[in-house]
Amino acid sequence: MLTAIVDGRSIAVTRCGGKLGALANHCPHQGGPLGEGSIENGLLRCPWHGYDYDPITGTPPGHFSDAPQAFTVVEDDGQSWVALPDLVERARSVSDAMVETLLAWGIDTVFGMVGHSNLGFAEAIRRAEARGQLRYIGIRHEGAASFAASAYGKLTGRPAVCFAIAGPGSTNMLTGLYDARLDSAPVVAISGQVPSDVRGKGAFQDLDLATVFGDVAISSVTIESGSDHAELAAEAVKHALDRRGVAHLILPDEVQDQPSSVAPVLPVGRTSRVRGAPDPDAVRAGADLVGAASRPVLIVGQGARHAQSAVIDLAERLGAPVLTTFRAKGLVPDSHPLGAGVLGRSGTPVASWLMNESDLLIVIGASFSNHTGIAAYKPIVQIDDTATSIGRFDAIRVGLLGDAASSIRALTPLLTDVAAHDQRGDVAARWAIWRAEKQRRLSDDHGRGIGSAKVFAALAEHCPDDAVISVDVGNHAYSFGRYFESAGQPVLMSGYLGSIGFGYPAAMGAWAADPSRPIVAVTGDGGFGQYLAELTTAVKYNIPIKHVLLDNASLGKITKEQLAGQLPVWQTSLVNPDFADYARSCGATGITARNPADVDRGMRELFASDGPALLHLHCDPELV
Repeated sequence: MLTAIVDGRSIAVTRCGGKLGALANHCPHQGGPLGEGSIENGLLRCPWHGYDYDPITGTPPGHFSDAPQAFTVVEDDGQSWVALPDLVERARSVSDAMVETLLAWGIDTVFGMVGHSNLGFAEAIRRAEARGQLRYIGIRHEGAASFAASAYGKLTGRPAVCFAIAGPGSTNMLTGLYDARLDSAPVVAISGQVPSDVRGKGAFQDLDLATVFGDVAISSVTIESGSDHAELAAEAVKHALDRRGVAHLILPDEVQDQPSSVAPVLPVGRTSRVRGAPDPDAVRAGADLVGAASRPVLIVGQGARHAQSAVIDLAERLGAPVLTTFRAKGLVPDSHPLGAGVLGRSGTPVASWLMNESDLLIVIGASFSNHTGIAAYKPIVQIDDTATSIGRFDAIRVGLLGDAASSIRALTPLLTDVAAHDQRGDVAARWAIWRAEKQRRLSDDHGRGIGSAKVFAALAEHCPDDAVISVDVGNHAYSFGRYFESAGQPVLMSGYLGSIGFGYPAAMGAWAADPSRPIVAVTGDGGFGQYLAELTTAVKYNIPIKHVLLDNASLGKITKEQLAGQLPVWQTSLVNPDFADYARSCGATGITARNPADVDRGMRELFASDGPALLHLHCDPELV
């Protein structure tokens, strides 16, 4: 017995009783690979369910007709020749029509894992990739696919696709999809499914995926045999865009390959990107409050990311500091005279002091998370494009419901006579105090590794201004928010889910969204350990992620929480590999820094390297 692959076709080749046979390597019952079977008493036995066939003709014993296809074989001068029929061009399928629709709606990237219950759809993706119409990135864990898709959506406002098999492949995507749901990132998730005739009967990997995804997804739709499949694919993208969340499609195995003549559904006349300006009366009321304030500050969140110029114009009109949430870090660079850095637990004393001294908060596109700590006791003018976000947790004075840029531009012309005094001097003074403190912390050295202040001072010096930075969850994230002075680089993070492991897969998503920009991942050892194998994905696709890995051999944030709760430190220590060696074994660049004197050299090497690279920083868990 042996298996031969000819023109992409799998052939079971046998020799029995001096004769040579060639059969289609596919048992007609369950698809078992006959070339992996055995010959007993002159019969070829299927390895999956023991059914017998004549190894030369494929005929089963008795009067049964369920035989695999047999091919004519000729032996001549020590060579064996098999007569195969001409290849038949694969018919356009339901999957092809759906992929063509996704492409028409702007989908250009798929992260996923090919498997037995999604092969028909995978073939349609392969064809589109061969035509140069999309990028497919085959990940090592489906959770990485959904995190990458979530990061892509956060950065661009457009959905990518994450793609998995039935059962565990689909359930593995859930964490990354919850990240997208809570941070309002558009994603299209696609699941293979077991064949319809065994669904619900306890078949292998049979789960009720519509129920499983019912909470995480805006919509979860199964494509049945008679479904309007192209329209449902179009609606999935529309739902993801319009409602900024996860749209889920379920594809039973047999439906994926059914022939289709349906034209792709185009987005013309189906979308609207304008969310509109707020009510004029609310704008006037907001202008009255803003005009009367002497020390207003702007607090901007991720919802203001695409209104950067309008935010800066308003801040400069008022001379008002701009404080950001962690998710919006970099929206206004820290080098701007009114840029005050991040507010909250991951923030700077610059931002918190300015908020405490203010007499009005202008909050734009922020969710009022408890981690941000927006002072609800201050008068607030809130701008948001989602009605449920206005006054969600605390009463506000004025709410402007509308697109951030449109709302600011409606408000600004009414500010003809303002009481605000220019706070640039206060901003500069608070930065001077904080930078002096950061400089002092740079010299901290307990002899047990590198301090975070040193790491992020070096990163700020060497990181390109046009980079995108993805940040994982842990002590390093708090330190990044506190110490890294942004030149305007957008930051991707797992905001309201706060999922450890986000950082490295998110960097892959950021690269797919814009391969022209430098991509930096900042993680701890705990988070990177969860998706460690994705470094091989970066190597396979030459994704040039510059990875800053802070290794303190522990779950440092949890250690701090145990101590804060007067609990013993328990089970937070980690046994780690030499991550630089690991990177090199994967085919990436691996760089090591063991003490503060190594950090600047390590950063220079990291950003000078080609392809994926990892800087392994051995860090002191107390110097955060």
